[in-house]
Formats: sequence, C-alpha cells, structure tokens
Amino acid sequence: MKKTKIEIAPIDREAEAAARARQAQLTKPAGALGRLEEIACWLAGRQGREIPRPLVPHIMVFAADHGVAAQGVSAYPPEVTAEMVRNFARGGAAINVLARAIGAEVTVVDVGVAAELGDLPAIVHAKVRPGSRDLSRGAALSPEEWEQAVAVGRRVAATAIDAGATLLLPGDMGIGNTTPSACLICHLTGAPPEAVVGRGTGIDDATRARKVAVVAAAVDRAATLSGVAAMAAVGGLEIGAIAGCFLEAAARGIPAVVDGFIAAAGGLAAAAVAPGVEEWLLASHRSQERGHAIALERLALTPLVDLGLRLGEGSGAALIVPLLQAAVALHAEMATFAEAGVSGANE
Repeated sequence: MKKTKIEIAPIDREAEAAARARQAQLTKPAGALGRLEEIACWLAGRQGREIPRPLVPHIMVFAADHGVAAQGVSAYPPEVTAEMVRNFARGGAAINVLARAIGAEVTVVDVGVAAELGDLPAIVHAKVRPGSRDLSRGAALSPEEWEQAVAVGRRVAATAIDAGATLLLPGDMGIGNTTPSACLICHLTGAPPEAVVGRGTGIDDATRARKVAVVAAAVDRAATLSGVAAMAAVGGLEIGAIAGCFLEAAARGIPAVVDGFIAAAGGLAAAAVAPGVEEWLLASHRSQERGHAIALERLALTPLVDLGLRLGEGSGAALIVPLLQAAVALHAEMATFAEAGVSGANE
C-alpha cells in the first residue's frame, strides 16, 4: 500500500522517562493509580514536559450521509443525519451536553450531508458531495473524494490546534455509517464480516444478516483495489475526515482521542497511510459494536472504560476527558515522599 508522505511528530522519550521517575517519588505505592499513572507519563511524552499542562479539548463532529442506507441497514431513516446536525447546531444533542460539562468547544462539520444546510451559520460547510454512493452497488467514493474528505478533517483539526486546542476529539454523525466502517475494518484488518458487523443503531437479526451480506460483497470488491482506492470504495466522507483529523494531530504533535466504532475505522485508515499515527491516539471506550475491539487491537490501543455505549458523536471521547485531566492533576500536584516527609517503600 502506498503511504501518504506525512511526517509524524516525534515523541519526547526523555520527558516521558522523567515523568515515570516523578511517578516513582509521589506519595503512593508504585502503580496504585493504575492507568492514570500511565496516562500522565504518556501525555508527558507527547507534550515534551515532565509535568504535562492541563488539556484544552476540542470536539469536532463530522457529518455525512451514506447511499448504502437505501439497503435498509439502519434502524433509522437517512433524514435523521440532517436533523441531528440541526440539533447539534442548537446545542441539544448528547455531545453538546458533554462538551459543556467538560468545557470543550464543539465544531460541527458538514462534510457530506445529503440535505442542504446552508441556512445553518453555526456549522462548518465543507461538503465534498451530498452523501456517498451506495457501496452495495459500486464504489462509495472516488479516490479524489476520499482525499478531499481527509483534507477537510486536516483543515478543521489545524484550525482547532491553531486556536489553542491540545487534545482533539473527533466524532461522527451519519445514518448507515456503521456499514462502511465495518467494511473498512474488515478490509484493513482481514477480519471476517460476521465478526465485525454489529447492530448499529439497534437493528434486528434479519437486518443484521442483510448488513453482513452487504459488507462481505463490498469487501470482496475492495480486495481487487489497493491504498486510497480501496478505502474510498467502501468508506464514507465523515470517516475520511476523522482519518484526516488524526493525521493532522499526529503531524502537529497533538494527542487525539478515538471515540467508538466509526472513529476506530478512521484511525485504521489514518494508520494505513501513515504508520505511527497510532502513537498519538488514546482509545476512550469499548463500544457495543463487536468489531470495535478488533480495530482497537490492530491499533494497539486499550480503551479506558466500557460503558456499553453505541452513540457516536464523540460522546465516549468526551466522557474520558475528566479522567485525563485527573491524571494530569495528580501527577502535577501530589507531593513527593521528600516534600511530604513520608517514608518510601522498604528497600
């Protein structure tokens, strides 16, 4: 597979090692804070500081429609995509509530909604095309359209970083988008559709069987292609934009959080063209979609929580921000044994 020429920012291993040395001196038994200790050191290496600064999170929700929705692979009609974008713009969706709770800005991006949303000034209008084509009948996108979607994600990420964001949280909205996500995960990991295809928004057994068949046929067609052409054939515009967000974050040296199934597909797509991207990613949660764990395992990412989520929007990513901030605060503010006059462990 041809690799996109993207320079991935180096990780500061010296800062990470210094953070680990500090953790060993804090007033607690070694390892007592579990993964919170690991997170603090991980962030130290990405910020190039022994003691990381508090994070400035920025959520971006990429929205697009999917032609494959016409095959009845979702429990909801395609019109819901545009309706939910309007809900995001009004601040009434779950991700808006979570953003307010963690003090994060939200950017909503129309990268491929089938409806016209020109009357919404509160969103970024970056439509590549009005939804992907039906991947059960042919290529969902052309390679050029996929690359345009990736470029949208990179631009939106760059704008957030330039405005001061130090943690990116890309999310998705798109009725039917678990189908192209499953296709991408199957294509990029080699996992069989039966192991990857889940119930999406809550489909029944008959609908899931139809979805498995659609994914299997699309993945078989993609197997005759390579690189960007293959990802475009079975992908989606918001998935490409999420991949672009991850690519820009890694190039600029900014950590990003992988949300659920769709975001994990975007992470795999980014890593396929620029290996090393995954070094800048944190997995937020393990979703109910059965293929999510397969994607995270391929990315060598371990999710922080398992709350039975299957919403998307970046909701799982937003929920772990308080955990990340707590990890940073504990690392920065706990006294060392020497400072507190507390005896360390027996030698």
